[in-house]
Amino acid sequence: MNNDTNNETLLETAAENGAVNETNEAEGNFELSVPVEQMDELIRLFGVFDENLKIIEAETGAHIASDADRITVTGGESETEAAAAVIEKLLMLIRKGENIDRGRIRYAIDLAKEGNSDLILELADDVVAFTNKGKQIKCKTLGQKKYVQALKKHTVVFGVGPAGTGKTYLAVAMAVLALKNKEVSRIILTRPAVEAGEKLGFLPGDLQNKVDPYLRPLYDALYEFLGSENFKLLSERGVIEVAPLAYMRGRTLNDAYIILDEAQNCTIEQMKMFLTRFGEGSRVVVTGDVTQIDLPQDRKSGLVHAMRVLEGVEGIAMIRLSARDVVRHEMVQRIVRAYEQAEMERIKREKNGDRQQ
Repeated sequence: MNNDTNNETLLETAAENGAVNETNEAEGNFELSVPVEQMDELIRLFGVFDENLKIIEAETGAHIASDADRITVTGGESETEAAAAVIEKLLMLIRKGENIDRGRIRYAIDLAKEGNSDLILELADDVVAFTNKGKQIKCKTLGQKKYVQALKKHTVVFGVGPAGTGKTYLAVAMAVLALKNKEVSRIILTRPAVEAGEKLGFLPGDLQNKVDPYLRPLYDALYEFLGSENFKLLSERGVIEVAPLAYMRGRTLNDAYIILDEAQNCTIEQMKMFLTRFGEGSRVVVTGDVTQIDLPQDRKSGLVHAMRVLEGVEGIAMIRLSARDVVRHEMVQRIVRAYEQAEMERIKREKNGDRQQ
């Protein structure tokens, strides 16, 4: 979508809902205003010491000012339209009782720049699940929304992306929801106990004690959705099972919601073994990050191999999340992007080296 189309889309959206009104154009400056209903809206929108306001100005290049009943945005035409659209949508989210944080603001700005500001509100309306304490879990990015939709529709889903994109968390949320709705009779979560620079033999305790640290993220997600007491009860009844991948060999898993986490550390043989374990009424989710493979250099990742072999197979969805879908601290997103940039530069250097040779 080009800039002209983006600008037209933003103006059409503004004209339709009447929340943003063009006031004047002078000396090359474009000006738009957004009505404010309550002073509390300004406080929540701008944040502590106006930190949110500063982010919007820095990311869009527009200047923002406010008084008791409106916010005025000035600057270049495209910058002003994007900033005004973001402010309008964020105010609407605040009126819906939504929390506004820096990650959400930056994502809203990205959508507005693409002419997709209406999608900011669309994400707010999708409740995926509820935690044990009643907190609503919603998709925070379009990538997450696509991932959840795939989890609802497909028998086998591959969710691949960097840390912090919610791959495992959302998969566990959907698994618990399926269990509560009696779509499956049990949940099985597994991951390979691959040594990420550490030796299992040096850890204290029996085998279960040694592998528990690898399974901790799965336990944490289950605790949040079920509560520790309920989780313990369901585990004792065999309704929930959390185990290393090696425990899956030789089994046929019927009527189960099965999640394979950290799948990038599976070998090709392990991945094939896992994908041929599930039986009637079962659903499978495979999550991983292909940039964090801890296998020895002479072993190929089963996740990378499976994504290539199974691409396009009916009933299987491949969802690729990116740094843009990171919903942890904003620094995590910056770190992921820095590593992605470094990897792109490395590939570019290698290609240039090949051409020179």
